[in-house]
This record gives sequence, C-alpha cells and structure tokens, in this order.
Amino acid sequence: MIRYDHDFDARQWQRYIECETGFILPNIQYNWLENAVIQTALSYGLTSVQLWQQLPFHDELRQRLLDKALIHESRFFRHLPSIDFVTECAEQHQRRKLTTDDTSEMFRIWSVGCASGEETWSLAMSLAAKQLSNYTILGTDVSQQVLAKARLGQYDDEQQSLIPPYCQQFVQPLQPAIIDDEASVGNAYLSRINVSRTNVSSSYAYWQITATLKSQVRFALHNIMDEKPPTAHLQQVIVCQNVLLYFRKFDQRDILARLSKQCALGGYIILAPGEALFWRPSNMRRIAHPQINAWQKIST
Repeated sequence: MIRYDHDFDARQWQRYIECETGFILPNIQYNWLENAVIQTALSYGLTSVQLWQQLPFHDELRQRLLDKALIHESRFFRHLPSIDFVTECAEQHQRRKLTTDDTSEMFRIWSVGCASGEETWSLAMSLAAKQLSNYTILGTDVSQQVLAKARLGQYDDEQQSLIPPYCQQFVQPLQPAIIDDEASVGNAYLSRINVSRTNVSSSYAYWQITATLKSQVRFALHNIMDEKPPTAHLQQVIVCQNVLLYFRKFDQRDILARLSKQCALGGYIILAPGEALFWRPSNMRRIAHPQINAWQKIST
C-alpha cells in the first residue's frame, strides 16, 4: 500500500462515503478506504488534503473516488436458486400471457447493486436459455466505472468458468483489448485544474456476452438511497442481494420500503439468504422456500 499522508483520517472519509451514498464501510476495510483515497488523489496529482478540499466543487472527482472506495464484488450465477426462481416466475408470466393472447405486458426485472453486471447477465442468460421473450432487465449501481464494464459485457476466463454449460452459448471469445478509460476521464479533469497525471493502460484477455442478449438488458446509475426510482415502471422481480449489509438498519428499512413501492402487485423482492430478517411489511409475504429469501407483494 502506498502511504504518503501521515494525517489520514479514516473516520472522516468513512463519514463522507456514508453521507454521499449511505454505504457503511466497516472498520476492517479502513485499509481499502485509505488506498482508494490515496490512489484517487495521486492519479490527479493531489494530496488527500487537497482531494478533500476539491471534492465539493468537482462532481467528476467525487464520482471517481466513489468508484474506487466502494467494493463492487460479484460473480456469475452467484446464487443459482434465486436465478432459477426468477426464471420460473418469467416462465409462468409468459404462459399466462399466451393463454390470454395478451403479450403486451413486459416482464420487468431490476437487479439492484449490479456492480459490473455479472448478476444481470446471469439473469438474462437464464431467461434466454428457456427461450423466453418479452422481458427486460435493468441493472443499477452507484459506480459509473463498474457500469461501464457491465455495459461492455467483457470478462475474464475465471468468470466464464462459473457459467453453467446450458448458458455457454451466450458468450463468445474476444481478442485481448487495451483499456484506458480511467486515463481518458482523468485527463479531461486535469485539463481543467492544471495538474499533471501519468496515464496507465492495462491489457486484459476477455470473452464477451453475445449481442443477442444486449437488446433486453439496460444499465443505469442509481443510488438506492435516492427517493426517485431509476425507472417509472413497476417491476415483476427486484433482486437486491448482498447490498443491504452495507447500510444501517434504519436505512435498510427505508430502502426496502422504496423497493416495495417499485414492485408490481404479485411481484417479488429477492434478498440474499439471511438478509434483513427483521423485515415484516404488511403488504408483502415471505415465500416458503428452503433456499431463497423472497417476498411477494400482496397489496398496495
């Protein structure tokens, strides 16, 4: 770890992250937070004190810090029982619409805290493998950086190994690529504040999500602490797994209340197993399922 500011105040930066996003970074992640602050400052030729002073005036710099400070961990098919449940819901929805000759209503899924898109693409693969249609999936996150990767749909070999055989048809090999997005964004900022910066390019080997899935998947910047939802449409399924653990309990209640407003009547909110077990909403009922933590909306 690079360290050059001896007066680094971890709690000050922790409070800043909480104020901006609602995320609570635990004390064991202080080193991660310090690295994020120092790397952001260094990349713009600043000290951490100068970074602190400039944050209120530069949204781009603020976003870059949040991109580095927040931990965006995900993987393909992380919790298969939840993905299978969503796929079954989509199948039932399509069967109902076919029997009534009404195919106008879109089956909508919202993947909250999607990070770099692994969960969102896993859902898309699973639905496509069942040859389902007339659905759309929205992935949201608070980080522009990880959303850029999610939209690109390019990942490493380790991630591909997590995709089950019946979904391998939705990936294709890609030649090694040069990634320099951080440098280009940073240089635009540097031209305005007249400080120097070293461009860093990294080379990675990728495979890619096939184009056939991309027409039904969308990604958007959104913080679930915001009152305004990322879309005006109600969702048949909202997947919010391993996100709430970064928020205080009273914030979790507010977040869940907002998610329930965005859930269509009869739709579902799916949390991680063991997550938010205190929740007892009057308009939702918990689904009796041995492997998943799902709630169905039973009243408005």
